[in-house]
Amino acid sequence: MAILKVNPTRVNLLSLRKRVKTAQRGHKLLKDKRDGLMKQFMELIRETKTLREDLEKQMSAVFADFLKAGAIMSPSALAAALLSSTSKLDLSVETKNVMSVHIPQFAAEFSGKSIGFTTIGTSSALELALGKLQDLFPKLLRLAEYEKAAEALADEIEKTRRRVNTLEHRMIPDLKDTVRFITMKLEESARDSLVSVMRIKAMIEAKEKEAATTK
Repeated sequence: MAILKVNPTRVNLLSLRKRVKTAQRGHKLLKDKRDGLMKQFMELIRETKTLREDLEKQMSAVFADFLKAGAIMSPSALAAALLSSTSKLDLSVETKNVMSVHIPQFAAEFSGKSIGFTTIGTSSALELALGKLQDLFPKLLRLAEYEKAAEALADEIEKTRRRVNTLEHRMIPDLKDTVRFITMKLEESARDSLVSVMRIKAMIEAKEKEAATTK
């Protein structure tokens, strides 16, 4: 709590009262934004958890197929088979605005063949693994979207939380304390002025009474 360094005048008092109302409105809006962001964040976290668990199970099957292929094929044959792929990936990124937070959206388009080798001398497990992996790629991109979105939302929640706390625990109390201080000073000044006027009035009345008795 602190008194702002301003002159205790009526003009400053009116200005500070307006600032208090503005700060209170801003505080409410920021709290609503923080709560909305938290709701979005928690929903996203649940979706991310579900997607990750699903992907981990499916990726385990892919890795198992790769291990089978590696057990059957020689390292050089496996490397040659993987290098023979003509598949290409075009990845584009766009963003959408969620409560002033820019969320990435990925889009992928495959071209060519993921399997550019003949099956002679290779394991069918390799073909199966590569096919599964390509099918899983959209889910992997979606998981990347979710995790990046969660990171962006978490950053914005923290920024908004700090702003809410600054308004709630510092700015608004300081403004209110300053308003009370200036109000007290103005009331004190008004009382002093009233006392001075009454004193002057009493002196004038005393002189008038004294003048009347000397006639």
